[in-house]
Order: sequence, then C-alpha cells, then structure tokens
Amino acid sequence: MQGIWARSRGIGQWLTGHAGWCLAVSLAVHVAAVVTHPTHPLDLRVYREAAPHVLSGGLYDYALRTTPPIPRLPFTYPPFAALVFLPLARLPWAALVALWQSLSVAALVVVAVCAVRLLGPRPRGRRRALLWAAAGLWLEPVRHTLDQGQVNLLLCAVVLWGLAVPRAAPGRGAGVGLAAAVKLTPAVGGLYLLATRQWRAAAWAVAAAAAATALAWGVAPRESARYWSTLVTDTGRVGPVWSVRNQSLTGAVARLLGQDTTAAVVLWSVLALVTVALVRALRSAVRRHDLLGVLVAVELYGLLVSPVSWSHHWIWCLPAMIWLAHGPLRHRLLSRVALAWWAVVTVARVVPYLIGAEDRLVRPGAYPALLAWPGCVYAGCAVLTLAAVALRPAGHDRPVLADGKVPERDRSDVAGG
Repeated sequence: MQGIWARSRGIGQWLTGHAGWCLAVSLAVHVAAVVTHPTHPLDLRVYREAAPHVLSGGLYDYALRTTPPIPRLPFTYPPFAALVFLPLARLPWAALVALWQSLSVAALVVVAVCAVRLLGPRPRGRRRALLWAAAGLWLEPVRHTLDQGQVNLLLCAVVLWGLAVPRAAPGRGAGVGLAAAVKLTPAVGGLYLLATRQWRAAAWAVAAAAAATALAWGVAPRESARYWSTLVTDTGRVGPVWSVRNQSLTGAVARLLGQDTTAAVVLWSVLALVTVALVRALRSAVRRHDLLGVLVAVELYGLLVSPVSWSHHWIWCLPAMIWLAHGPLRHRLLSRVALAWWAVVTVARVVPYLIGAEDRLVRPGAYPALLAWPGCVYAGCAVLTLAAVALRPAGHDRPVLADGKVPERDRSDVAGG
C-alpha cells in the first residue's frame, strides 16, 4: 500500500509541475466534446424563458415541456433569481449557450483556486488548483451542471470567492447572501461564518439576502408573495423525491424504505445523527484552524439534509476532494479512503448509470434494492468526509480568530504543516 501511495505521489508531483498544460488539454478535450456532441441545456432554457414572466406575472405558472420521467420543468427559484436571469432572454440561444459554458468553466477554476487558498499558504498552491480544475472538469456533478446549463458552478464560485478573497466583512458575507437569494441552498454557507465566529460577515450575509429579496418583492410583489407563502416548501414542483437523481438522505431513505411513517422516523433519526457528526466535525476543524474543512463539512451537511439534492448539486465534491488530498488530515487512512471513493463514484459516472436503469423501471412498486443501495453513493461519500473532518489530531486546540483569519504564528497549522 505504501508503494502505491508513493508512486501516486510521484505522478501527482509531475502533473502539478505541468498543471497549466494539463488544464489546457482538459479544456481542449472539453471543447471538442461539446462541439462534436452538443448537449441540450434544459435548465438554461428554463432560466431564459421563465425570467421575463417575473415582470408580466405567471413566473411560477411557466413550465418547460419535456419527456418523462420529469415531463415538466417549472421555475423553482426565488423571484430575485428571475431578475438576475433577465438579461439571458436578450441573447441569441447559441451565443447564450457558449457564454454560459465559458462562464461555468471559469467558475470551476475560481472554485479550485479559492478552495486551495482556504487551505492557507503552501508551496505550488496555484499549480495544484489549476490541476484540480483540469480534473474537476470531468467529475460527474460538474459534467451534469455543464450539460444542463445549471447555475451551480457560478453560485459556488461566488460563495467561495467571497469567503476566501475579501478581507472586509461585507465582502465575505455578501457572496453567501446574494447566492442564497438566487437559489436557497447556498444559505447553508452562513453556518461557516457562524462556526468561524465571523459575526459581522454573517450579519452582512443576512442583509444582502434580505436586500435582494426586498428588491424582488418591490418589482414582483405577487410572485414574491406566492413563492414565499406556499411554493418555497413545495418539493413536489422540483421533481420526484424518490428518484436516484436525488442524492440527499431523504431520497436515499425513500428508495430504501418507501415514504411511510416508519421511513419518516428512520429519516429523522438519520438526520439527527448527521447533525451530531456535523457538530463534531466543526468543533474539530475550528480547533485546528482548518477553514476549508469547516466549509466542506457545512456544505456537505447541507446537501445531505436538503429534501432534494440532485446529482448536479454535488459540485462541492471538488472542494471536498481538495481537502482530502491536501488538508491537515490528508495522511489519515479515512481521508484516503474517502478521496478514493469520491474519485471512483464521480469519474465512473455511477449516478447517471443508475438513472438510466431507473428510467427503465415499471412503476409503481417497491424500489429495487439492487438500485436503492448503490443509489446512496453520494450520501455515503459525504458521510465518510464528515467523519474524516471530525478526526482531531493532538495539539490543534487554538480557536479561529473572530474575523476568520488565522494568527501568523499558526499559519503552518492551517496549511497542514
């Protein structure tokens, strides 16, 4: 085993030394794949076609007609998102697809660079980030996001840039707040600010989200009232919770046990256990000044406990893999196992294969166990990663500063030594 890791380390060092070329080759292959096998980004079409309805009314009556098993794709984001997407309606479709692809790939690079930055100063950090961006382009959640024209990469980049780059509290908090106003799931990033005692940044996150929501309410009061009063909790509009497309704990339990009372009790028990695991992970990561570990734990927890976490939501697998590979606990066996499991699941595209098998099922009926258990792969990876973050080495007991920075004498701790 040690020989395998030594060879892998040697290959990794060579690739890191040629990270720029690796990224260029990865981008070239991606462009060739897009040109020769063009996709049909349905989610981008929804953004583009639904957005004008925020001004004329009927935003949440709009639905793009598709094929089963999800024959209708409605607009499911808050009204502020429709305001953000309004300029998309003015662009020709081909130009919009090319622009969206370019922005999403650029966002992937930002995600990798900012994730490495949160690890702290370290040799060849920028090259490692470029290498991870080159590899991240082929992870299933990233591919799915690009194929569907999803906004996930852009929002992830906004959140990570805000947490990793600005020194002032308004900049650190505004990224989380604005991303949450576009799509609710980034709001879990607020737990990162609270865990690292960035009280002013957390207040700015709330203020930014509230201001964006108030702006949307002023422009579209009827649609805002409708969304925030009833639609915000209507998971049925999003899609079938039981589908293997949904990689949250709710989806996993629904496939394994159905959706009866017993399943509900089991689900709440599992959610409680995962919450305990999060608390332990945050306590351990904060004590060792592990900012990326804190963020990864928070974001994976959000994906686990959300009622619906489609596979393309799991782009946080890239920061998680960066932490497992380069974080302060990278030498632990559990970190190595979790990293290998993420790599196998995301590169081998396990979930799309399961989706294809699910679509061939004849429903209704009990969900086949042979599909239900493999369908827990992302949840399993997340739980393993939470457990890895929760490990606590001796001698890392000093708390993170209130502004989220690390004392100069402790920089080596954050960088993992």
